[in-house]
Amino acid sequence: MSILTVKNLSHGFGDREIFHDVSFRLLKGEHIGLVGANGEGKSTFMNIITRQLDPDEGKVEWAKNVRVGFLDQHTVLEKGLTMRDVLKSAFQYLYDMEADMNSMYEKMGEADPEEMETLLEEVGVIQDMLTNNDFYTIDAKVEEIARGLGLDEIGLEQDVNDLSGGQRTKVLLAKLLLEKPDILLLDEPTNYLDEQHIEWLKRYLQEYENAFILISHDIPFLNSVINLVYHMENQELNRYAGDYDHFLHVYEVKKQQVEAAYKKQQKEIANLKDFVARNKARVATRNMAMSRQKKLDKMEKIELTQEKPKPEFHFKTARTPGKLIFEANDLVIGYDEPLSEPLNLRMERGQKVALTGANGIGKTTLLRSLLGEIPPLRGSVERGDNLHLGYFEQELKSQHNLSCIEDVWEEFPHFSQYEVRSALAKCGLMTKHIESKVAVLSGGEKSKVRLCKLINNETNVLVLDEPTNHLDVDAKAELKRALQEYKGSILLISHEPEFYEDVVTDVWNGEDWTTKVY
Repeated sequence: MSILTVKNLSHGFGDREIFHDVSFRLLKGEHIGLVGANGEGKSTFMNIITRQLDPDEGKVEWAKNVRVGFLDQHTVLEKGLTMRDVLKSAFQYLYDMEADMNSMYEKMGEADPEEMETLLEEVGVIQDMLTNNDFYTIDAKVEEIARGLGLDEIGLEQDVNDLSGGQRTKVLLAKLLLEKPDILLLDEPTNYLDEQHIEWLKRYLQEYENAFILISHDIPFLNSVINLVYHMENQELNRYAGDYDHFLHVYEVKKQQVEAAYKKQQKEIANLKDFVARNKARVATRNMAMSRQKKLDKMEKIELTQEKPKPEFHFKTARTPGKLIFEANDLVIGYDEPLSEPLNLRMERGQKVALTGANGIGKTTLLRSLLGEIPPLRGSVERGDNLHLGYFEQELKSQHNLSCIEDVWEEFPHFSQYEVRSALAKCGLMTKHIESKVAVLSGGEKSKVRLCKLINNETNVLVLDEPTNHLDVDAKAELKRALQEYKGSILLISHEPEFYEDVVTDVWNGEDWTTKVY
């Protein structure tokens, strides 16, 4: 049975078309990976099928009474609510039923026999629905999901307003899983999850009996949970059975077949054109030439899709710094209250350090304290001489209305327009992206604009806070290669061991010094 049917969908922003005449069908129980490079329209597709965005053309039809759950990281969580309140709100429809049932019980005191019979019947139906939907075990279900995603370790009575970005995403994900909709729509759910909770989510999705559509650039995760791939490229959406690795194999074979057919056809076209050119003027062969020309005119030409530019990251290095990069002496980090025990950390020239550990323990706070962006609660930080720092923040709060060109030009006013365009193109952005406003770009494209600015500044120390969030497979692989090649020092927060393990010389586990109970 089809849960969702998308017919002849076309959509674009300005003169930039993202989909052209795309169709899609989702069946009960399908586990779909929605894949494609940054900017191909994966999140836009999600926004269209959840009716947050109207398509330019085409139809989106959901089956009747289908409950859809969408992990939207921009959802506002109301101040004053605890995590437990938010998680229990997943069952609001059941609480509403209970309230209706209780009001019926109150009416029974004054009901005549006929009304009493009707009320008893309605109460019986509601009671069965509450029992069948595990209403009386809600607290146990909340505790179970909270434990799986590590929310119980933070404390379910914590105000949602006090949570970090990663913790907030976990709360939204936990609420969504508790709702157990007929279809889950997940847009990069692993971005803010720790390694152990990615593992838990993997097991959960493997056993999930309902359908889901998953956007992710975490290939090991994708491979372990999906049975179908829909690939977005060049305004098209194509279906492949199997996991991501199988899709890649089939995609490459198809690409090679098209290229071989294209070469063969080009050779045939050249021969036909040559024959026509040599024979159209001669009376004896004119008819044969016209026949070949007709064949040429009717021929359905094979076109090769334009190769997407693959990003190239080459960090510019500044002159060598002193031996010391940072030294923390009895450093206690935090805002209103301490997030760490007194820390004594030292980082020297040439070290490449991964800072790991669960969300909310203060990894970003430590980075910002070492950089001098926030004052320590106690202790001190000594920074070395001749440091040229490059800082990649996890999320940029400020929004502006500049185009990509203007944004980069503002930082490098001495560049010519050609140099700005060239720098952005080297980061894997195409002309249609380069000329767009930064605000309308996908998360991955925005990250590439920020990386463009970072690699074109001379640095000898890179401080990177989850730089791979939103980056597509090619960009992530190229960033890893560039960091391995980088001659300076690196301090990196990451939840992806397969990304950082071949880059770093040391791993600092934040859970060894945090005051948070984990």
